[in-house]
Amino acid sequence: MKKSFLLLIIPLFFRLSLFAGEGMWIPMLLQQLNEKEMQEMGLNITADDIYSINHSSLKDAIVLFGRGCTAEIISDQGLLLTNHHCGFGSIQRHSSIEHDYLTDGFWAM
Repeated sequence: MKKSFLLLIIPLFFRLSLFAGEGMWIPMLLQQLNEKEMQEMGLNITADDIYSINHSSLKDAIVLFGRGCTAEIISDQGLLLTNHHCGFGSIQRHSSIEHDYLTDGFWAM
């Protein structure tokens, strides 16, 4: 009993500083809070390239897709990436017997 109690109490006395450099950051505060750290880790663009209220940035490439899913537009021709379950219904609705996009896929050239 004493050992169990000590094992529970000891971590309270030792503050281990653990930090995960990940998570959901506030886009409008990237420049103030995270830009320097991200560039030290290899980021090659600026915080304004990621999020800018007044100019085009990566925020403009993130879209709402389906019913609450997100997607990313990754080309100037509208190529869109999303999760399978997000696009399944839309792909199914655009399919027909002649063009079964769920089975055969679609090549947009």
